[in-house]
Amino acid sequence: MATGSDYTSAGRTPAAPRIAAGASRAARTRALALLAAVLVVVPFLFPNSYFYEVAVLVLMNAVVCLGLNLLIGYAGQISLGHAAFFALGGYGSAILAANYGWPTWLSLPVTVAAIGVLAAVVGKPTLRFKGHYLAMATLGLGVIVNLVLTNEDRLTGGPDGMSVPPLMIAGLTLSGEKLWYGIAAAVLWASVWLATNLIDSPVGRALRAVHGSEVAGQTVGIVIERWKLAVFVISALLAALSGALMAHYSGFITPAKSSFLHSVELVIMVVFGGMASIWGAIVGAAILTLLPQLLTVFKDYETMVFGGVLIATMIFFPRGVVPTLARLWSRRSASGSKAP
Repeated sequence: MATGSDYTSAGRTPAAPRIAAGASRAARTRALALLAAVLVVVPFLFPNSYFYEVAVLVLMNAVVCLGLNLLIGYAGQISLGHAAFFALGGYGSAILAANYGWPTWLSLPVTVAAIGVLAAVVGKPTLRFKGHYLAMATLGLGVIVNLVLTNEDRLTGGPDGMSVPPLMIAGLTLSGEKLWYGIAAAVLWASVWLATNLIDSPVGRALRAVHGSEVAGQTVGIVIERWKLAVFVISALLAALSGALMAHYSGFITPAKSSFLHSVELVIMVVFGGMASIWGAIVGAAILTLLPQLLTVFKDYETMVFGGVLIATMIFFPRGVVPTLARLWSRRSASGSKAP
């Protein structure tokens, strides 16, 4: 029987879970502070503007992978068409601004919000499927979007793509690699804050229950369909936001951003870094965005070497880079603490 000392005066909340929650919040705060420090310090190591361009691409890919990891890693719902949301974010904002004269500070958020609604409408029937049926359904969504963007040349520019107006806020044009790095870094930090708080909340526990066993989750009263749809919409919003920002940053967008290959690249980043790992999504996006840049020295053998790296990683890091390294570190720490 529990005694009065086991509970807080505010209610009948066990003291141990309260302490654990406090420790979890402290760990999140330290991790977010470390991420902020890294994002601030890294630009000082860049020798020229090209590194800023690559860094912006890394950060935007990491934002997409964060959302996709929530869907795949935590909720256990596969998506092979997520590049469609990325491309729609860029095209939607570009079309509203270039073809209809909307200010970009308005076209971007309106586009992202509209894609969130679209994801909710599409996700409700799609997420009733499971396993490879769900993968095929999301693949079909990506194919449809890619075909529309390619064939509607009067609206989207067709296979050649279209120019995207620069992002303007309060009459000021956002330009320059350093400024865009700051924007991308801020968006990534905010996305990590959102993801970490979401995972450590009751919503996160519901997602893990959905991944572990939908039947067990329903048994304890979790509304499975609601949480699967919620995380699907969140992941689509992050992809659309990243796509819109990248389009305005680069000033151009093509239907290739919605291709099946791009969707697969995003999934590989998540798996490579480690599913159900917030930091794994960032590491996977960073490594697999930078790796092709480093492998150009192999020229004709670049693709072969890239494939070899992926195979070797899955052999020696079967749970992904970050979870596998974390597990090895914890084992080493445990064995060290037991040593006399």
